Amino acid sequence: MDAPSAGYTFEYLIETLNDSSRKKFFNVPKLGGAKYDVLPYSVRVLLEAAVRNCDGFLLKKEDVLNILDWRATQSHAEVPFFPARVLLQDFTGIPAMVDLAAMREAVKTLGGDPKKVHPACPTDLTVDHSLQIDFSKCAIQNAPNIENTPLLCPFHLQPVPEPETVLKNQEVEFGRNRERLQFFKWCSRVFRNVALIPPGTGMAHQVSLEYLSRVVFEEDAFLFPDSVVGTDSHITMVNGLGVLGWGVGGIETEAVMLGLPVSLTLPEVVGCELTGSSNPFVTSIDVVLGITKHLRQAGVAGKFVEFFGSGVSQLSVVDRTTIANMCPEYGATLSFFPVDNVTLKHLEHTGFDKAKLESMETYLKAVKLFRSDQSDSGEPEYSQVIRINLNSIVATVSGPKRPQDRVAVTEMKSDFRACLSEKVGFRGFQIAAEKQSDAVSLHYEGSDYRLSHGAVVLAAVTSCTNNCNPSVMLAAGLLAKKAVEAGLRVQPYIRTSLAPGSGMVTHYLSSSGVLPYLRTLGFEVVGYGCSTCVGNTGPLSEAVLSAVKQGDLVTCGVLSGNKNFEGRLCDCVRATYLASPPLVVAYAIAGTVDIDFQTEPLGTDPAGKDVFLRDIWPSREEVQQVEEGQVLCSVFKALKEKVETGDKRWNSLDAPDSVLFPWDSKSTYIRCPSFFDKLTKEPAAPRPIENAHVLLHLGDAVTTDHISPAGSISRSSAAAKYLTNRGLTPREFNSYGARRGNDAVMTRGTFANIKLLNKFIGKPAPKTIHFPSGQTLDVFEAAELYQKEGIPLIIVAGKKYGSGSSRDWAAKGPYLLGVRAVLAESYEKIHKAHLVGIGIAPLQFLPGENAESLGLTGRETFSLAFPEELSPGVTLTMKTSTGKAFRVIASFENDVEITLYQHGGLLNFVARKFS
Repeated sequence: MDAPSAGYTFEYLIETLNDSSRKKFFNVPKLGGAKYDVLPYSVRVLLEAAVRNCDGFLLKKEDVLNILDWRATQSHAEVPFFPARVLLQDFTGIPAMVDLAAMREAVKTLGGDPKKVHPACPTDLTVDHSLQIDFSKCAIQNAPNIENTPLLCPFHLQPVPEPETVLKNQEVEFGRNRERLQFFKWCSRVFRNVALIPPGTGMAHQVSLEYLSRVVFEEDAFLFPDSVVGTDSHITMVNGLGVLGWGVGGIETEAVMLGLPVSLTLPEVVGCELTGSSNPFVTSIDVVLGITKHLRQAGVAGKFVEFFGSGVSQLSVVDRTTIANMCPEYGATLSFFPVDNVTLKHLEHTGFDKAKLESMETYLKAVKLFRSDQSDSGEPEYSQVIRINLNSIVATVSGPKRPQDRVAVTEMKSDFRACLSEKVGFRGFQIAAEKQSDAVSLHYEGSDYRLSHGAVVLAAVTSCTNNCNPSVMLAAGLLAKKAVEAGLRVQPYIRTSLAPGSGMVTHYLSSSGVLPYLRTLGFEVVGYGCSTCVGNTGPLSEAVLSAVKQGDLVTCGVLSGNKNFEGRLCDCVRATYLASPPLVVAYAIAGTVDIDFQTEPLGTDPAGKDVFLRDIWPSREEVQQVEEGQVLCSVFKALKEKVETGDKRWNSLDAPDSVLFPWDSKSTYIRCPSFFDKLTKEPAAPRPIENAHVLLHLGDAVTTDHISPAGSISRSSAAAKYLTNRGLTPREFNSYGARRGNDAVMTRGTFANIKLLNKFIGKPAPKTIHFPSGQTLDVFEAAELYQKEGIPLIIVAGKKYGSGSSRDWAAKGPYLLGVRAVLAESYEKIHKAHLVGIGIAPLQFLPGENAESLGLTGRETFSLAFPEELSPGVTLTMKTSTGKAFRVIASFENDVEITLYQHGGLLNFVARKFS
């Protein structure tokens, strides 16, 4: 964004900050007076950005006034928003950067200057999602002399056990992803405003929190609130720091990178009043899940949530960021904690310059963006208010298949047994009563064990969601310490891992002395980045796999992430529970989820005495004492140095610096995509959909994991066949997430999830029927046949189509399969925007109608004509080959989405702008 200059509508609001710094800002409160004072803080941030960027073209005066009049315009006024920066992670970032590289080719083909294609908005790209756990250490049954274990942290030269585990995984990561890393380095050299955070540093949302977030931006002596959008649903984490941010599609992110605003409907803002304080046995994760349940029940989908009340001051910034990070799981766009004294104290501890902190506080108070419990002006007015007493929250886990299904820890045993009996569905496994007590012998590393239903075979403290929070991570470490001292161990066949969010986590676990105890229980640091949380678990042992299959057992994974959709970890782990890090350790020690911690011991000490969870659970006072002594300013400074200097592998990596990327036709990682192949200077009118077949007939809650998997590539999949034909062995396949820069792989991976339930097939499988021939084929193979025959395709689905993580390939893949439209009962908002952004029409059944009520089998063909003048929410007539006709809603949110669809998607729209 350019600094404000003459010609801006609200230039008269520019003032100098009263701190002798000569820094300037827009004094937005003067624009609205009393009307401004009752706006929610998050809306005030939107208003400031609108005032600062109001140029009468991309952002008009009426947009500013609509935001100021939020009370009357919420839920229906469309406004543009210019975020201060963009954050990408490599899984979703690589397709964005590949698209920009391909756009340079397209602009040149149309006669334009490819050098004009640059991000206009500051863009940070973190390489954090390519880490896989190739090396880990199983639990050591006898680890003498723990206190004298030799340690070395690669980040801080502080003690850390077994550095070779981290370094080996990083070495493999660099070797496996060399092509991708070279492409990223080319991007950082060629594109202005692109900064790379190299692998081995940490995951996107945590590096954003610890290093990239400014809270208040300063650009050419102008101060304005920090804000961010990006291609990861966890972007919302920064809202806990008072930074407005949320996840959007990769296509929308590219538009922001290129100087266009995000378009959003002015949201309702739900005020969440927190009172009281949580009891000692409740972790931050329990608070998160408790708040998640309340907000999900309140129906906050598509809304902003803003926290206020006396209970907010009881929460640390890391507690707040953990809560904010979960907001995609209860459907909110974001959950905002305004900056207050707790925020400033946190920033001081993390090494913020004192002068900057003083200017920040002065500025935020001047524009009334600083929250105080003693505010004279009272609380803002909200669309609705939800009240939550923190005292009412109890310890819980979530599962066995969905993050919203919470189970109190005290009821875990009875609930799991109920799930065994229930019919197959969101919770049930339908195990016959006479088989629920079955157990299978397991011979592993010279010892014999028994596996039964509920056995834990995978336990991971992952880098997703909550190990940014020192309190829960230290609690896990202290629990491990007490467990080891009591003589407890984790069975060696359980695959355990610890993937910290950054070196900072390793540092405080190490310097607090708990890391050797976690290692003794098998929770060894495996690397820095997303791993188990995105399905990169690495294989379980053949002995375990064989035992599970022999007994058809419902075995379990326990992890401290926030996604546990069925089949995400691996095929044999049918039940997955989300838990706080200390509970992950506890269930690993127990070896089963079929346990009542209140009445059953975890094990026995050397004297044969029972050891219960309550005996080793650390008190809040113990955790706080360690936290205050270990999470120090020096830790954050060291991380910043690591980010800024990189490491030897990254610094020595060769990369081209040509204007156009030199595409390698032999590459299986980076390929110029085909989105621009038919690009013309001017857009054509939208083509009608004529005699389209249904590629897939799906039910409710189809996630982006179902549509575009991010984990390992199955040896029997279409993507595997493609890679094998190019000379790769299964060991070299890597994951779908790592190959998102190759449209051929990703198109073949579309709908390749083993848990995809297509009503045409009747059981989970990545298959469909090619109706002209009657063949049952892989989805890609069927789509390929349809395209050869010139037959357009649609998808029919139920409620919440596209829920889960934000993934642009969940739209790009179907588009390249030949899908022209999706007809669903409802959509996840981000995914629907993706469909529009790639050129797929999002159609919706009328309220109360669906495929079943209309008597549709999906075996018909469908036809639909678009009017010359499309309008948001227009109702159209769908006709079928059986003579049936019914009305559907063209679910475009606004005129901008219609314009993008008419251009054939956002990429074509932007490319034409550059040409």
